[in-house]
Amino acid sequence: MTAAEIQLHLRYSAWASRKLVEAVRAVPDADFEKPVGISHGSLLGTLAHIHWADWLWFTRVVEPMEKPGHTREALETAWPGLQDKWVMWAELLTYAESNRVVEYTSILDGKTARTPAWQIVMHVVNHATLHRGQAMGMLRQMGMAPPPTDLMMFYRELGGKAMTP
Repeated sequence: MTAAEIQLHLRYSAWASRKLVEAVRAVPDADFEKPVGISHGSLLGTLAHIHWADWLWFTRVVEPMEKPGHTREALETAWPGLQDKWVMWAELLTYAESNRVVEYTSILDGKTARTPAWQIVMHVVNHATLHRGQAMGMLRQMGMAPPPTDLMMFYRELGGKAMTP
């Protein structure tokens, strides 16, 4: 995977997450925090989980930073800053850095794992896409139309200005 492809996918994930965070501003706190029995309990829980995972992997791949809060405010302020840090990291990415093997302790089984940085980035993007889809389902159940966040919509919005590999 090239640095340009990594940048493009990180920009997409940030774009889609920001669109969703903007959309949920209209959701009253009671509905935002209400357990719905899917994903990570509630709309807040699901979005906070994406933010937390973006943070966890950033601290493993790039540098340590303060753990994000589990609040609407953190989603609106800290999360975009974290996404910007991911993109800035990718803008300086070399081939060697994108293929650097990152060693970490898995939170799932406590074992040491080793994964190339580019694969971690693809996981970060894919993971966020999965859970954004769940959050969109929650919005639909609340009678709200979620924003279009498909990858193709991102490409179209770029209007041919997308980075090419």
